[in-house]
Amino acid sequence: MRITASPPFDRHSIDAAIAWVDAAAHSLDAEDVPLRSARGRVLAEPIFATQPIPYCDLASLDGFAVEAGASLGASSYNPIPLPLVAVAAGDALPAATDAVIPLELAEPHGRDFIEVVEAVASDDNVEKRGAVATIGATLALAGTRLAARHIGLLTLAGTSEVPVVRQPRVRILVASAAKAGAWEYSNEPMVRAAVERDGGVIRQCIAVERDRAAITTALVEPGADIVLVIGGSGPGTKELSASALAEAGELAIHGVALRPGETTGLGRTDRGLPVVLLPDAPAACLWSYELFAGRAIRQLGGRGAEIPYRSREMITARKIVSSLGMVEICPVRVGLDDAVVPLPSFEEVGLKAAVDGDGFLMVPQGSEGYPQGARVTVYLYEC
Repeated sequence: MRITASPPFDRHSIDAAIAWVDAAAHSLDAEDVPLRSARGRVLAEPIFATQPIPYCDLASLDGFAVEAGASLGASSYNPIPLPLVAVAAGDALPAATDAVIPLELAEPHGRDFIEVVEAVASDDNVEKRGAVATIGATLALAGTRLAARHIGLLTLAGTSEVPVVRQPRVRILVASAAKAGAWEYSNEPMVRAAVERDGGVIRQCIAVERDRAAITTALVEPGADIVLVIGGSGPGTKELSASALAEAGELAIHGVALRPGETTGLGRTDRGLPVVLLPDAPAACLWSYELFAGRAIRQLGGRGAEIPYRSREMITARKIVSSLGMVEICPVRVGLDDAVVPLPSFEEVGLKAAVDGDGFLMVPQGSEGYPQGARVTVYLYEC
């Protein structure tokens, strides 16, 4: 095993770190899954209609199927008797009929005939064959994240299985500190929840001793598509995750100009497995995950790379101050007239800043903040 010196710590730009993630995380291969269990999965290939939808003319409401021409001249003063052919919405239209008379416009007489009091035209209250889709029509594009509406349409098309991007298998390593109740014990459930939100499957979540050799051994174990290491990412002598990653393969980035989250590390093992080193402090761990680890997992699973929060242009209600040289995540609360009010920072109150706020904004690396009344992009937690 090669001996690795303590790796250098240098704050790379957010753009450089994101570019590294984008180059390292590519959509995984496809697998076929039953349509009924495909909600939330991402289509690997487009789905085309192999038959018309609907496959034949259907009644669009409950009523009586008739030949439209036979109803001409019908009125309340001149009811016309027609054969009684009852249909329910969604029933195939019987032969020799081309329209449906609503229940309220006909009076049944026994089991044989109805009296029609209003004429209908051909195709009235009928969903025509192929009205939804003709043969060869695109039903869902590759890259579509399947929702209930897609599953409904694909079921109508007779689809039972769909090709989807394989869900990323994620290994989480918790580099445990000696003291009980340390930060990483809260970070682990937080990161697990975020991985599941982003479509990843947690293959393993294990605690490893905060020791270079132990972390290195855990990094190179097979069976995952990406590894997240919680803790031990800083530049100090006891922060050994970065050294372990350098020993296991490549430590491409160690340190990012992000507050909170500056001790983030990015690299890969000798086998090319992407690795993200997440900081110890909970707020830093959260934002390191959201901007880098989550981005990689989303891309591996075929999802959009961007942070999964809705953005909106809003106005600052007060001045927001930041330091030059770092991208700062600033928690905010939405006030009156879509104005946003800055809250105590993550450095001051940790994760409570995220829980108390409605969202956040990102102050660029070269900015000292925003004046009152500035138009800013705000990311809202609840979509």
